[in-house]
Amino acid sequence: MQNNDITYCRASTVDELQQILKLQQQNLPASLSNAEQEEEGFVTVIHHFEILKKMNDCCPHVIAKHNNNVVAYALCMHPEFANEIAVLKPMFVQINLTVSDDLRYMAMGQICVDKAFRKKGIFRGLYHFMKQELKPDFDAIITEVDARNMRSLNAHFAVGFENLKEYRSNDKHWFILLLNCHG
Repeated sequence: MQNNDITYCRASTVDELQQILKLQQQNLPASLSNAEQEEEGFVTVIHHFEILKKMNDCCPHVIAKHNNNVVAYALCMHPEFANEIAVLKPMFVQINLTVSDDLRYMAMGQICVDKAFRKKGIFRGLYHFMKQELKPDFDAIITEVDARNMRSLNAHFAVGFENLKEYRSNDKHWFILLLNCHG
């Protein structure tokens, strides 16, 4: 499969949001063996449809589609949702302690690529598309990655993210990463 078989766009339908949730469920630690988590990575947060839709209504999520099926996503989480998901509250506190008040940023709330579509440049494609889409209104994309998720950390560094801060929360070691939209 070549990259031209993949379409990058913003989520706009209920069906696309439901496909995001299905892909998310398949990549939660509870759905993966320890070896799969180490080799393939994992997602941490469980989103419910209502919050996913509210986030999408504010700033549509970035998705990759193949044959009209969502095969990857990068969730846009506007800072106005900082108190909506308990496990992410510490991230927003740390971001606000670290960046200047005038930095216009979008939090990338979660990224995931279907197993069958990995190692095809889709992760990079999602971030390239997201960066271009957000550039007019935002200076940066900020996300956090569990330090145990080396595959995700390395992938983020490979597409240009820089380490902004490390911290501990809920007995986990986190990296907060920043991608400059204008760089």
